[in-house]
Amino acid sequence: MGSPVTVQKTLNNNVVIADHPLFKEVILIGKGIGFNRKPGDCIEPEIAEKTFLLRDPEQKEQYVNLMSHVNEELIPLMSDILLHVGERMEEPLHEHIHVALTDHLAFAFHRTQNALDFQNPFLSEIETLYPKEYQIALEVVTMIYDRTGVHFPAGEVGFIALHIHSGVTDKSLREINKHNQLITQLIELIENQLELSINRKSIDYHRLVQHLHRAIHRVHTGETAGSQTNLDKMLKAEYPSCYNIAWKLIKVMQQQLNKTVDEAEAVYLTIHLHRLTQK
Repeated sequence: MGSPVTVQKTLNNNVVIADHPLFKEVILIGKGIGFNRKPGDCIEPEIAEKTFLLRDPEQKEQYVNLMSHVNEELIPLMSDILLHVGERMEEPLHEHIHVALTDHLAFAFHRTQNALDFQNPFLSEIETLYPKEYQIALEVVTMIYDRTGVHFPAGEVGFIALHIHSGVTDKSLREINKHNQLITQLIELIENQLELSINRKSIDYHRLVQHLHRAIHRVHTGETAGSQTNLDKMLKAEYPSCYNIAWKLIKVMQQQLNKTVDEAEAVYLTIHLHRLTQK
């Protein structure tokens, strides 16, 4: 983006919207880049610390509105965080993360600085399902502490990880949260039915959560788990209690997802449940 750009609107001292000869509207972020800038002023884009496009008009409008509520001193940090996330994920980030993650972090600062109690009930599931995103979220929290002295609680790490996952997959946070809630519901059902508490740090828990996650994905894509007729009969006879619980899980999945679940899922779920009872 080496061509000079023309200021269209100054959002604050650190963010401007500009007209680019090739890319039309671009957003430039940099410390002091908007200071004393007026519409029509020319800027060399190289002076910006971060330049990005918001092609979606709705995303652009949300970003413009958001900037009026974000502490200007935090904007360069937000830019560095998004740059770090993109480099670490080694995948293109969908543009909505600029709005969603910035909005979340701005509110997270407010919650943390005002000591507002905040719990994330899906933290264990998030760490298990998205280990790379979770690790990068930990790095983001460390960056925030190093630059501001504000220490985000563990629950925020989980939600930052979800935003990162959403930014890579382009799945909505609502959809991701819905699936995480379903997995949590299924885990609680298993614990109640088996009358045990699953160690959230155990390999069995990790395998179970990963399997449930893949099962939900298979339901959405219409993928089958494969024919397991003989094994199904054997497990039903050998482990009837686990087999019945597996079918309860399938019924819950069908109700929540409003889609048919492949019967072969009962085989794999029974194996996971039996493994848990042997500990």
